[in-house]
Amino acid sequence: MPVQPLEEIEVYRLAEEIADKWWEIVSHWSPFAQDTVGKQLIRAVDSIGANIAESYGRYHFGEKINFLYYARASLYEAKFFVRRARKRNLITEAQFKEMMNDLQTLAPKLNAYINSKKGQRANAKLPNHRIT
Repeated sequence: MPVQPLEEIEVYRLAEEIADKWWEIVSHWSPFAQDTVGKQLIRAVDSIGANIAESYGRYHFGEKINFLYYARASLYEAKFFVRRARKRNLITEAQFKEMMNDLQTLAPKLNAYINSKKGQRANAKLPNHRIT
């Protein structure tokens, strides 16, 4: 079975979409808001997809899973900064709900992807199992 291209993996595509949406929003903020909450938020949402991508390039399952854990941690960091952006009136309530919904949608999918890698690691340890 051929390896699925990174760009076709759903969690990666969703992470890219979220990062691009936030870039569009934050790029219109004042310099002060961009320099404080904005940069942190962009780094967090970019880090979700970046860590998924890095996990994809790793050979050992333990490394793959660690980078996916980093992606999940960045997702939680992003939620923190989304709440700060709302509390500080940098985004509307509608934007807040949409963006939190995006992150809430990504979270279980990312967890499922992590679990699939754990399953692949377990199967790879079985005798006479061929890794494809």
